[in-house]
Amino acid sequence: MTPEAYDWMNIGISLDAYGNAVLPGLLTVEQCDGLAALYPNEKGYRTRIVMARHGFGRGEYKYFAYPLPPLLEQLRHALYRRLAPIANRWNLQLGIDVQYPDDLVAFLRRCHQAGQTRPTPLILQYGEGDYNCLHQDLYGEHVFPLQVAILLSEPGKDFAGGEFVMTERSTKGQRADVVSLRKGDALVFTVNHRPAMGRSGARKVSMRHGVSRIL
Repeated sequence: MTPEAYDWMNIGISLDAYGNAVLPGLLTVEQCDGLAALYPNEKGYRTRIVMARHGFGRGEYKYFAYPLPPLLEQLRHALYRRLAPIANRWNLQLGIDVQYPDDLVAFLRRCHQAGQTRPTPLILQYGEGDYNCLHQDLYGEHVFPLQVAILLSEPGKDFAGGEFVMTERSTKGQRADVVSLRKGDALVFTVNHRPAMGRSGARKVSMRHGVSRIL
């Protein structure tokens, strides 16, 4: 499906309430397999990270280099256009004096002018016993508050375990979500915090995400 085909009003409602929202079937099986097949290649990436060396968990990932694969480049622009209004609304609610432009080109220009020039899209590879510690993906001064992860393998067939986990912490306490995805599903989720409405207005809720152990 294309990003335009989804009900973005309900996606916004889910993001407001839980800090995450599923986009079922964003990629086809063939598109997933095509992206996964890129992983062993030496070219097309700017760096490889072995997670255990940095205390991130177990597994590894690679950051794509420019130019991005055409499918990722198209998705990045299309999803940004849908997510920017939500991000701007959240900042207004939280009293954060930052607004995001309508298109990704303008936002990337802002990042590059601040010295944030490296591409951040990445692809992860996990094996049995691997996991991703709870964390926030923060890259420099300019941080877009929403990001998207896409599952490229099929639960129950290619692997077991490995659920996407989100935790929420605020003055009201702590809670966790375990999000079920199928191959090709995408998850839009909070990078570091989201607004939660209360009697006295919006309060900031801190969120982290990770991946449970691959069984």
